Amino acid sequence: MIEIRQLIKSFGKFRALDDISLSLKGHQAISLLGSNGSGKTTLIKSILGLVIPESGSISVNGKEVKHGYSYRADIGFMPQIGRYPDNMTIGQVINMVREMRSDVRAYDEDLIRDFGIEGLKNKVMRTLSGGTRQKVSACLAFLFNPGILILDEPTAGLDPLSSEILRAKISNEREKGKLILITSHVLSDLEGLASEVIYLQDGKLMFHRRVRDILESAGEEKLNKAVAKLMRSVSHGGEEK
Repeated sequence: MIEIRQLIKSFGKFRALDDISLSLKGHQAISLLGSNGSGKTTLIKSILGLVIPESGSISVNGKEVKHGYSYRADIGFMPQIGRYPDNMTIGQVINMVREMRSDVRAYDEDLIRDFGIEGLKNKVMRTLSGGTRQKVSACLAFLFNPGILILDEPTAGLDPLSSEILRAKISNEREKGKLILITSHVLSDLEGLASEVIYLQDGKLMFHRRVRDILESAGEEKLNKAVAKLMRSVSHGGEEK
């Protein structure tokens, strides 16, 4: 669903993405990992067309990103920090975004229901806690029933119950054949959820592997321990990709 070929992006002398090639398919929940400055955000922005690489290509469902923005219609994006008009209510924000996509005939309002957003629709955005704002961002990402979901630190600020609701939703959408790309610093949040892991370091792709292969090769049962072991191996010049 997303094909990335030899992607290079620099900011001055800093190489944010260094010859990145990836093939991301449906029926997967893929965890995008890496330390600050590893290139995760630049990669996401490149997919969304917000950053223009100097070389390489990205195609989404067969459409070249550099040839227009129509491909975005099938991507739901949940930012790490959602920014919305402070003076609008939750209900007004959701309705405003819904009206931007009048072509959609069936909205996915599962999270609006499961998060109890309907009972909060008259709350003004500037008064919201970080967790409630995060719920709104999640609702908007899934609203148009997109085939691809890009979720940036989706569980940050959520209470345990809301986090489980979102995890269940992600799992259900993956089972429907969707591609979900997730960035998270909390690997335990991805336990039992992620099917593949991508690890970037200093703009380079260090590995892209299935979770079950990572667990097996590391001899671990927990994803966080297995990924940490593999990261140490890669950092010391061991196995890559």
